[in-house]
Amino acid sequence: MNIKEIINVDTEILSGQPVFTGTRVPVESLFDHLESGISLDEFLDDFPTVSKEQAIALLEIANKVLTSKNVEQIYAAVA
Repeated sequence: MNIKEIINVDTEILSGQPVFTGTRVPVESLFDHLESGISLDEFLDDFPTVSKEQAIALLEIANKVLTSKNVEQIYAAVA
């Protein structure tokens, strides 16, 4: 899945906050739900405009970024 099919950043939508493409659901909402112990299925029930494929693809991207050998450089760039 192409990143643009997963995440959209547009200043016209939630002031440029990253959202799931085709929705107004912030990407951060998925991580907030998971952090609170809410399952992926419950998140998808709460936000039916987000597809399961989008959510899983986003988690796969996060996994690749955070397990990269360059994670310290990535962290330094965003900190």
